[in-house]
Amino acid sequence: MKLEKLRDFLGDESGATSIEYALIAGIVSICIVASLTHISGSIQGTFNSVGTTLTTAVK
Repeated sequence: MKLEKLRDFLGDESGATSIEYALIAGIVSICIVASLTHISGSIQGTFNSVGTTLTTAVK
């Protein structure tokens, strides 16, 4: 009886799929952060330009 439970436990691979999905999600997150870090200067410049344009338009 105990040996059967041990075999079932060792043969169970249901957790492997969730670990694979977690690894994929982690890699995607790292890629998103890296790309946003890379283009943050450009985005900041765009927002500053829009803010300046709106400020001068209101005056």
